[in-house]
Amino acid sequence: MKIVVTGARGLLGRHLHLLLRSKKSVDVDLVMVDRESFNDDHELAQALVGADAVVHCAGINRDEDDVIELGNRQLAERLTENLNQTGTRLHLLYANSTQRERDTPYGRGKRAAHHVFAEWAEAHEALYTELVLPHLFGEGGRPYYNSAVLTFCHQLANGEEPTINGSGQLELLHAQDVAAEILAAIEKAHTGELRLQGRGMSVATAAGKLIDMHRSYTTGIIPDLRDPVDLQLFNTLRSFMYPAFYPQTLKVHSDERGALFEGIKNRNGGQAFFSTTKPGVTRGNHYHFNKVERFLVLKGQAVIRIRRLLDDKVEEFHVSGEKPAYVDMPTLHTHSITNTGEEELLTMFWSHELFDPDNPDTYFEPVLNQ
Repeated sequence: MKIVVTGARGLLGRHLHLLLRSKKSVDVDLVMVDRESFNDDHELAQALVGADAVVHCAGINRDEDDVIELGNRQLAERLTENLNQTGTRLHLLYANSTQRERDTPYGRGKRAAHHVFAEWAEAHEALYTELVLPHLFGEGGRPYYNSAVLTFCHQLANGEEPTINGSGQLELLHAQDVAAEILAAIEKAHTGELRLQGRGMSVATAAGKLIDMHRSYTTGIIPDLRDPVDLQLFNTLRSFMYPAFYPQTLKVHSDERGALFEGIKNRNGGQAFFSTTKPGVTRGNHYHFNKVERFLVLKGQAVIRIRRLLDDKVEEFHVSGEKPAYVDMPTLHTHSITNTGEEELLTMFWSHELFDPDNPDTYFEPVLNQ
């Protein structure tokens, strides 16, 4: 199956890309179309040839009013014109918004784009799914553009006071959850409107949760993550704190008996284990979608390497048992730890949940592209 995704660099496009590439059991030829490719007739036409499904995530969220209104409709018109040229009969899915019914430039623009797609699908007897999405958030999004949640995370990570609209209401849905629903809609050949439900809360409540999480985490305590939405909010917050927040040096208490330090303080348990690693050996080379994971060297010397998925830049953190400091792995980043010393390395690993072999949330990918 060939799936084309527009808006490749956007919040939803990125999460859909990462979900599909992690599905080893799904045979997909995935083509990601970014803004430059979308605006090039030849590149867009080539991307659409032979496609079985097109997921239109591209859109304009912030700009001058006329650009927002006309721009979203024009994106739809451009896509359907190129579909006409390729003669492709496929399943078209459109990432619309719950704001489509509002009398605002954004609402009118998203609504107009839907009408363009619906008319094209009817004329070509094609499958069409209108995904009606609430307030999306997640790792990799843009503050002051995608979501108030992302703006709050950015402000907190940079030591700023969040600006809160106390009367505002949100319906929060993580981009990973939307990506999973999109894949299911393609597999089931769903047609018509598909309204996805999120978690309702006020803007003040969402900001308060993030403020409490940030206060707890920066004072050394992992917040309560038993609620899936709280876990998603926390991972989104951590994505803005990375890499500047790490490594976090721990306070060591020493006397004539030796020394001790607190490796992890957590409000709801989790699982810790220890490993030894021989000199020159590397562990890890995997990533997680949801898991919160901590690396803490207790003895020896090591380098922790982390690379954001779909990116080539590698961050390196040199750590030592002589000066204990932890690094928490950001989600959707592949990571590893290598013993760089001459003695055996002793490391404590911790995750916020008990390991489930049926759902390990662990995906292999080398950090270093050699």
